[in-house]
Amino acid sequence: MTGRLTIALDAMGGDHAPGAVLRGANIALRRNPNLDFLVYGRSEAVEPLLKKMKRLKGHAEFVHAEDVVGNEVKPSVALRTGRKSSMRLAIEAVKGNLAKAAVSSGNTGALMAMAKLALRTLPGVDRPAIASFFPTQRGESVMLDLGANVTCDADNLVQFAVMGNAFARSVLGLQSPSYGLLNVGAEEMKGHDALQDAAAQLRGIALPGQFHGFVEGDDIAKGTVDVVVTDGFTGNVALKTAEGTVKLYTEFLRSTFRHSLLASLGYLLAKPAMRKLRARVDPRRYNGAVFLGLNGIAVKSHGGSDALGFAHAIGLAADLARHGFIDTMRGDLAALGTARDDTAPQVAAS
Repeated sequence: MTGRLTIALDAMGGDHAPGAVLRGANIALRRNPNLDFLVYGRSEAVEPLLKKMKRLKGHAEFVHAEDVVGNEVKPSVALRTGRKSSMRLAIEAVKGNLAKAAVSSGNTGALMAMAKLALRTLPGVDRPAIASFFPTQRGESVMLDLGANVTCDADNLVQFAVMGNAFARSVLGLQSPSYGLLNVGAEEMKGHDALQDAAAQLRGIALPGQFHGFVEGDDIAKGTVDVVVTDGFTGNVALKTAEGTVKLYTEFLRSTFRHSLLASLGYLLAKPAMRKLRARVDPRRYNGAVFLGLNGIAVKSHGGSDALGFAHAIGLAADLARHGFIDTMRGDLAALGTARDDTAPQVAAS
């Protein structure tokens, strides 16, 4: 896709809305001047800020939204009462082809429920999955599911592998990504029945790239595979553990360098290297989780994200739209269905 690209923004979602959303859109626009925005939110909160951003104002159409979906609202309640909310209107803009993607920092459960209801799932997808990036020793990898589906069967895991594979090709630019199933061991006999069944199916499906087999928790950071596939319970635990570990080591470094005058002097010498390290592991660089499996692009920004993090989420949404991600995923899922039909046991006519 070339030319101008319109992104729908939920201006009221997140801890720092609407300021972080608008400033993030301004940063994204500087990076990609071909972007336009549909901005949904309460006029009294959004319009005074938007008026101060002359460049963004020239590329943004503001639409008043009466309601806001709070972080504490249950998805079922949000579906019933949030029809005029900024979140719902942003998603409806994608459904109506007014925008190519929607981005929100709001309530994850509500966003998923609304997106699934409005956009529907693609043919061949039983459940949407949440996917995002991880920094690794080799660069970046994709991991899914990160919390949408606590329990999964083998077919769900196979569908996640297909969607994650398409995601890696569209966004990371990998023509032949490697992919693996997260397990308690790399040996073929390890894991429960769903993992064993999913592995057997993936060995018989001709996806682009290579099926690595099983990977373990430490393989995530190593970058052993480009796409890590797991259920939402395990994926969310792994994600939060990784985030907590980064914060822990950051605090350890601060404490160490403050320990003595000599340590402080050592920090001054190491400051350029520390700056590079902070940039490498900055969570804002990896902000933006995608709801894969929907017939439209919906990106969830972290609720506590600042403007720079939200700009990265917008950039991710733009990349997905420009690279035709939905069409790629639709084609791969159709190929999966064909492959399963071809390998299904034939029943003799009576």
